[in-house]
Amino acid sequence: MTWSFTRLRAWLFVGACALVTACTSVPEAPLSTGDGAFSRNGRFAITVTESDGQQKAVQGGFNWHDDGSRYRLDLTSPLGSIEARVEGRPGHATLTKADGAVYEARNPDELAEEALGGPIPVSNLRAWMRGRVADTSAMDVQRDELGHPVSFQQDGWQARLSRYDTQGPGLLVLQRAEPGRRIAVRLAVDQP
Repeated sequence: MTWSFTRLRAWLFVGACALVTACTSVPEAPLSTGDGAFSRNGRFAITVTESDGQQKAVQGGFNWHDDGSRYRLDLTSPLGSIEARVEGRPGHATLTKADGAVYEARNPDELAEEALGGPIPVSNLRAWMRGRVADTSAMDVQRDELGHPVSFQQDGWQARLSRYDTQGPGLLVLQRAEPGRRIAVRLAVDQP
């Protein structure tokens, strides 16, 4: 799979790494506020470095709302307009882009693979945003004195989590090496 700037932007749209039409054209779907609910807002940056040293980068903001079974992730441009919305629930994931294009799949990982032509562990990001290691496939898990995971490898990604608050890490740095390129994703959560 060759990463073009278009594919980099598509990765952005799918999620973290995660990513709608203008605010007025995509209706808000209410999420519950039960015990498993959380919301995180912040900024992201994705950089792809090719083996020849060329870099492609994209950045913007994100608004993640999750009630434990359903989630909505809005990705915004640096100027604040919504570029994409990813919504998911058990058995279904939808990506709505700013141009009105809609993509659907059974889960966010399949959605990412359909949009990008390669696997991206989107579903793991839900756990990582809460400071959890998604499942037993994680390796080399390092924890801080409070038991929070601060470094681990999972599904080809090296993850570093820090700046914990009551909801999870305030900073996530993800890196992945693939043949011919290196991908770096940085998610910085705004403080409440």
